[in-house]
Amino acid sequence: MARVTVEDCVDKIPNRFDLVLLAAQRAREISGGAELTIDRDRDKNPVVALREIADQTVKPDQLRETVIGALQRVLPEDEDEADAVGSLSQSAEALRITAAAPVRNTSLGGDYEG
Repeated sequence: MARVTVEDCVDKIPNRFDLVLLAAQRAREISGGAELTIDRDRDKNPVVALREIADQTVKPDQLRETVIGALQRVLPEDEDEADAVGSLSQSAEALRITAAAPVRNTSLGGDYEG
């Protein structure tokens, strides 16, 4: 098969940055043993991923969800969502108070403000 280019894929995923993220995610999946949706033709995993996107044999929405899941460090639980909002507002208030406090220069060994 002829080489795949970004132009072959950009009409499926218009944002080139999203295209790179999704193709990289699919290439990692392929490296991890995911089943191919097209013939490999001796192509490397990133090329296979781009060809799958160009041929629309993988769904970008599923790849997006996989990327988001891979980037999440803590998965929220249903009960903790209300607490998370409260914690965020408390954290924001603490940052506001800290930012408003005067800065003390302790590098000179005293309370010198200069």
